[in-house]
Amino acid sequence: MTEQPEIQTTDASAALLDLAEVPAVEVVLTVAMHLMSAAAIACGLGDDDRPADLAEARILITALAGLVTAAAPMLGSMHAAPIRDGLKALQLAFREASVVADPVGMGPGENLTGPVY
Repeated sequence: MTEQPEIQTTDASAALLDLAEVPAVEVVLTVAMHLMSAAAIACGLGDDDRPADLAEARILITALAGLVTAAAPMLGSMHAAPIRDGLKALQLAFREASVVADPVGMGPGENLTGPVY
């Protein structure tokens, strides 16, 4: 009888197995929180004296707006509402940090969420 080779799991395959057990809502919310945190830092809202990088913030906020817009109907209002509130706060922070503000409706993600006042 021939011996079967032992299957060794790597850290990456173990992480994939762990990720497969995480509900989709939690994955979406985790990604949203990472986008929100990175966008806040890029808007200059971090604890350090790092200057705002509005080009980076625009990308992150727009990505968050796309994620929220696409996933909100499936997340339900209990999960989607706080993310939408955070997104709006980031859009307003971006507007405040901008030397020359985008016209209403033209700020980051506003093409997906509607105008932010």
